[in-house]
Amino acid sequence: MKKYDVVVVGAGNAGLSAAMQMALAGKKTLLIEQHNLPGGCASSFRRGRFEIEPSLHELCDLGPVENPGDVRNIFEQYGVEVEWKQVPDCFRVITKYSDGTPMDVTMPSGIEAFIDKMEVYVPGSRDKMVELFDLFQEVLDGIAYITASNGHADSNVLKEKYPNMLRTGAYPTKKVFDAMKLPQKCQDILSIYWSYLGVDMEHLAFIHYAAMVHKYVSRSAYIPTHTSHEISTAITERFRELGGEIWFNCRAEEFLFDGDRCCGVRTSLGTVACDYVLANINPDIIYGRMMPKELIPEREKKLAAARGQNYGARMFTAYFCLDVPAEELGIKDYSIFLPGTADSAKEYKNILNGMETNEYSIFLCYNIANPEASPEGTCICSFTSFGAPKDWNDLKMEDYVAFKNGVAKKFLKCLKDKAGIDLSGHIEEMAVASPWTFARYLGTPEGSVYGHETSDWDGMMARMMMLSTDYPIKGLRPIGAAGPRGDGYSAAYICGQLMAKLAIKDMSEEGGNQ
Repeated sequence: MKKYDVVVVGAGNAGLSAAMQMALAGKKTLLIEQHNLPGGCASSFRRGRFEIEPSLHELCDLGPVENPGDVRNIFEQYGVEVEWKQVPDCFRVITKYSDGTPMDVTMPSGIEAFIDKMEVYVPGSRDKMVELFDLFQEVLDGIAYITASNGHADSNVLKEKYPNMLRTGAYPTKKVFDAMKLPQKCQDILSIYWSYLGVDMEHLAFIHYAAMVHKYVSRSAYIPTHTSHEISTAITERFRELGGEIWFNCRAEEFLFDGDRCCGVRTSLGTVACDYVLANINPDIIYGRMMPKELIPEREKKLAAARGQNYGARMFTAYFCLDVPAEELGIKDYSIFLPGTADSAKEYKNILNGMETNEYSIFLCYNIANPEASPEGTCICSFTSFGAPKDWNDLKMEDYVAFKNGVAKKFLKCLKDKAGIDLSGHIEEMAVASPWTFARYLGTPEGSVYGHETSDWDGMMARMMMLSTDYPIKGLRPIGAAGPRGDGYSAAYICGQLMAKLAIKDMSEEGGNQ
């Protein structure tokens, strides 16, 4: 039996980040992954002559070299080098305002430019938008302070330096917007980003929303030149340089305990002993089939019961590889949001009611940000929406392909009707990934890549404050979407590092290896 200081289970984004942090701390670290490639969603796949990005839309917390975000800082700390392309604008959205009038809005990156453009679309909104972005900045600074405190933030410091963050911390975004008397059309435009967190504006914590939007607008967004597989490969290579060990095609089957402390992992390649386990696995799976039931803490049982089946975004993505360049089809925008309405609560309800009422999709053309994304004279596009259990509960296996291809056709029609962009007749390769695809590939319940929803009482702030209490299972911590920030690429890298630092602190206090 091999012995390690730490075993990290799952080489998704959070697992890769956690493993890197452990290796930098000098821990003898083993990373195990059931697939034959690292990255989870951060990967790529091929169809014909095209290499396709499976999941990443854009990274919001990388930032330029002169104004780095947390993710760029993390990669620099890790010594990981990736080639990046900047996304030109924040987004374009084609839908209807809450009052039913048509909306076709393109919002630029940069706070001043964003506010200026909002003033064009909503005259008289400038002062309120300046006030809003000042609040965004305070929230971002407050979150950074809490994160740096590793869950032990000084309440007096929070009251003195971040009072408005505390005032808004318990409220959903819609209530904060209304309290600020933000014009409704501003709210409609700003609400477009809700889907990146998978929670509508009436239930999405303002703090969570504020942190994300400020990063997107102030630092712009970026994508890797060679798909997100480039990120995962770069981290993997650096991890090995630092002495880390990786076992691919290795599935974790059971967490082993000595008394009430986790002491190892039984895998498909044998049993491994360790002082600590970081598991990039949904807690429902850990508690349901990977550890003794009598050792599951009462707190975790209650938390699981309260969360129930409130899983976040169940992804549905269609990929189209086209035999003509983007400009020939009239594609000028990197991302076009195509919801049925700017009312996020209505959109979310329609999504949960299934594809018959779901009008939501996001269209991307990777070549707008990265001309090298596909062979010369071609382009790669994708549509992303959300599936719902209602779509799959009664779907027969023999109807599966026809159903998901029907959804892809719905996406194409929506783009043509709303944006006047017709992809038909130019599709050289295509693929469709449903929530079933993500569930099978990632092992996530119902194909949810975001874990449980970060909404209402279970928002990001509540999860972050829970870090101030010791995690009740000794020697084992879930990471990734189960962590305080939910999921998404940036959140996963940050959360993986944070949970690794907390584990290092645990090991030090318990007399583990230094």
